[in-house]
Amino acid sequence: MPEPGQPPGKTEIHPTALVDPRASLGEGVRIGPWCMVGPDVQLGRDVQLHASVMIEGHTVLEDGVEIYPFSTVGYPPQDLKYAGEPTRCRIGAGTVVRENVTIHRGTAQGAGETRIGRDCLIMANAHVAHDCVLGDGVIIVNNVVMGGHVLIGDHARIMGSAALHQFVRIGHGAVVGGLCGVEMDVIPYGSVLGNRARLVGLNWIGLRRAGVDAGEMQQMRLAFRELYPRSGGGGPLLGERMEKVRQRYGHIGRVVEMLRFMEEPSRRGLTRPGKGGASSKDMEG
Repeated sequence: MPEPGQPPGKTEIHPTALVDPRASLGEGVRIGPWCMVGPDVQLGRDVQLHASVMIEGHTVLEDGVEIYPFSTVGYPPQDLKYAGEPTRCRIGAGTVVRENVTIHRGTAQGAGETRIGRDCLIMANAHVAHDCVLGDGVIIVNNVVMGGHVLIGDHARIMGSAALHQFVRIGHGAVVGGLCGVEMDVIPYGSVLGNRARLVGLNWIGLRRAGVDAGEMQQMRLAFRELYPRSGGGGPLLGERMEKVRQRYGHIGRVVEMLRFMEEPSRRGLTRPGKGGASSKDMEG
């Protein structure tokens, strides 16, 4: 994609590509061999479809989206209730979709749209199901699969071969470990591991990379320990712990964000530390 302020490149469509004349193509679009673009598709400026990419349905690819071979975007959802409604799919500017990725459009029973934010990276063989919403700067690593209606916050990281249950929420800046089965929500900045996900602490590496200073991270560490103490049962209930954390650390914006997430309605509940809680090493990041 050209630098801001630079003119777009020349639109190029390979002779073997099948592009419906009703599709909308922005300036500088490049469509490689054996691609197919349906009649209701909108391609923004400088979109690139490498080869054998299939784009169908009411799908919008914003400026600078790049899609690698054998990926399909905007095809009907794998939902038996779907009856051909004209639902949508949208991918934000600058997002890169690697090989063999499937991204399905929404359902009438859901929000009607599958949406991926700006500057995301969806690595090879991943599946983004109907009605999923991914924020900006999300990274989905190879072979990740997700059920319908999954919500993933900005800058979250989902590592290789993780599986996300339908209706799960992954908070802003959270990280899901590889081969992890996530059946319940993950708090913002949380870190989960395990065959069945358990909360092991906060995403300290991600927080450092985001420029969070050591003082704020220490306050977040203390707040997390109060929310999820290492000791077993017998202590205050989670709601009571949340209120104490709000009183002590309510001046820390990221702590408030975690508390708000925990209070929001959820179809799945919250992922918590496994039996015995997180390890000391995991808690310290």
